[in-house]
Amino acid sequence: MAGGGAGRLIAHPAQRRTLVVLSIAQALGGVANGVALGVGSLLVAQVTGREELAGLAATLLVLGGAALAVPLARLAVRSGRRVALTTGALLALGGTALLAVGGTLGAAWMVLPGFLVLGGATAINLQSRFAATDLSSPSRRGRDLSLVVWMTTIGVIVGPNLIAPGDALGTALGLPHLVGAYVISGSALAVTALVLWTALRPDPLLLAREGLPPRQGPRPRLRVREHPRAVAAIVAVAGAHATMVGVMALTPVHLEHAGHGLAAIGFTMSAHTAGMYALSPVFGWLTDRLGGRVAVLVGVGLLALSVAANLALPPSAAPVGLALLGLGWSAATVAGSALVAGAVETDLRPALQGRSDLVMGLAGAAAGAAAGPVLGLVGYAGLNLAMLPIIAAIAVAAVLATGAGRPGVPPSGAVQGAESASR
Repeated sequence: MAGGGAGRLIAHPAQRRTLVVLSIAQALGGVANGVALGVGSLLVAQVTGREELAGLAATLLVLGGAALAVPLARLAVRSGRRVALTTGALLALGGTALLAVGGTLGAAWMVLPGFLVLGGATAINLQSRFAATDLSSPSRRGRDLSLVVWMTTIGVIVGPNLIAPGDALGTALGLPHLVGAYVISGSALAVTALVLWTALRPDPLLLAREGLPPRQGPRPRLRVREHPRAVAAIVAVAGAHATMVGVMALTPVHLEHAGHGLAAIGFTMSAHTAGMYALSPVFGWLTDRLGGRVAVLVGVGLLALSVAANLALPPSAAPVGLALLGLGWSAATVAGSALVAGAVETDLRPALQGRSDLVMGLAGAAAGAAAGPVLGLVGYAGLNLAMLPIIAAIAVAAVLATGAGRPGVPPSGAVQGAESASR
């Protein structure tokens, strides 16, 4: 069947175009995020005059993405992916405008909300990976999803390198220091919105519904408690994200306390981001070939190895532990997201995916906020050890997400014939 019926065994003919458009948008959105976040902490410190508040930039960006996840998912349910993703890009563009004006005026009351609204860029980057699965066949769901995730690598690499040119552009335009970066970020988001609005046709989610039988009565509402396997998949994704953010956020502080300079810290974080994105297609292939359970458990093993490396190796070898941390996050997130995508029927998918992104964002924000006090109390070794219960919970969630459902609840993979992605 070419449509979106439950029995589709091959990808829709429009899937290739969908992946190309989503990949371009993902790369542009990654550039916008990379530039904005790269100077975010410096801008907050500049406008508030308090360096201890610098971390608010990343925290507010994550919270903004989490807060927008569910509204954008609901918009996708009503109007399709094209409208929802374009709306998120335009909201993020408004966030860069707030940051540029607030930075020019030195107004913290504009800058801080600007980072919240800029979270729309994070929200659409997350939703895009699910949009990549709307028309895919079950046997390629992991690979299609991971391709869009991998395109973030371009933004991670290119974005920070545009900070200096952006600042020079801002200076030429008469803008204060750091504000020019948001001209670059806003331009990338404007192009992102244009690409999504003009090129994401046909809409993948609306097209996926065309093969479904006519629905009688109102559209069903998602009741997450009725889908225990979906809940377990969400826990796996959120646990991996919390582990990654909790350790990653405080590693620069740990290295600084150990006497390492900015060059060593920068190299360590580059190794981490490379681990997060560079091999995502490999984990997508692994998900499709061996199943979501195996791929998530591979991620669990890599996260545990990261903890072991951070405990056993000296601070100078931090790039090893952080690269493993990124790889573990990538494996668990790609496979867990594929499990979420196949956990419910087509009409309920966007709502479930929005809940997943919301929980993922809140878990990351909570872990990042808690990591500082934990580091102060028990040190970097204690912070890593504190992640072991979360890693164990991910493993349990992977088994529950791919096991037998409760009586009366069909296995999540069977809903869309997706057992290959949820074994």
